[in-house]
Formats: sequence, structure tokens, C-alpha cells
Amino acid sequence: MNYSQIITGCLLLVNVVTFMIYGIDKYKAIKVKWRIPEATLLLMAVFGGSIGAWLGMRVFHHKTMHKKFYIGVPTIIILQIALAVWLAYNCLMK
Repeated sequence: MNYSQIITGCLLLVNVVTFMIYGIDKYKAIKVKWRIPEATLLLMAVFGGSIGAWLGMRVFHHKTMHKKFYIGVPTIIILQIALAVWLAYNCLMK
């Protein structure tokens, strides 16, 4: 197993967990129960779960009216893609 497979597996896992957390928080919102803090939801996106966060927002219709989410999550995705391109370019050039 090489590094790219390990990184891909980790990113897949983080995104699945993030997606599930958004679903759990939506369920808790409907049932008026204790909620997952917004900071936790955003940090999950920052730490690699941005696609899962975006999908969770769309599938569960969750946090779609909050500016820090409907602007923040796509911004995080763009920054992560830019970082991945920069890292790939620099690794391939050396």
C-alpha cells in the first residue's frame, strides 16, 4: 500500500464520518435535542471532510441558511483543492 492509497482512504473515512455527523445533527435539530457545536461541524470540514460536509448540507438540508456554512464550506473545498494541486505539482517537480 502506497501513500496515495493511505491518504485516499483516510480522506474517504473523514468525509463519510463528516457526512454522518451532519445527518446526526440534523436529526437532533428536528428532535430538539442537544446539538453538535457549529465549530465541530466546520472543523470536520477543515480537517479533510469538506466534501462530506457539503454533501451533508445538501442531502439533509442542514445549515444551508447559515452564511458561515454556505460560504465557508465551499471556500474550504476550494482551498483544499488548491493545496492538493500545489502539493502534487511540487512533489512531481522534485
